[in-house]
Amino acid sequence: MKENTEIDKIDNNLERMDEVIAQTQKINHQLEKLNHHKLIKAYNSIPQLLWFHLLKGVAFGLGSVLGATVVLSALVYVLAQFEFIPYIGEWVSAIIDVVKTPTTD
Repeated sequence: MKENTEIDKIDNNLERMDEVIAQTQKINHQLEKLNHHKLIKAYNSIPQLLWFHLLKGVAFGLGSVLGATVVLSALVYVLAQFEFIPYIGEWVSAIIDVVKTPTTD
């Protein structure tokens, strides 16, 4: 009886070891797959990394400028509709005059 329980424990341990080995192999396969990804390869090369960050910065700057332009244009348009309110109307009229006047360099 004692031998059977020890054999069962050994069998359970072997089954668990097989599961752990299978999971480890799956993780190893996923890591190898991830290691061949373009982004990981770019991060392993300094020139590619610099180029990637340069393009990312240019895209962020351009997006920020375009987004601010759209938001401010919409804001000025909405504020231009409030000319009938005394204080805001004068302020909006002044902003519109400043925007419409051409600058001379």
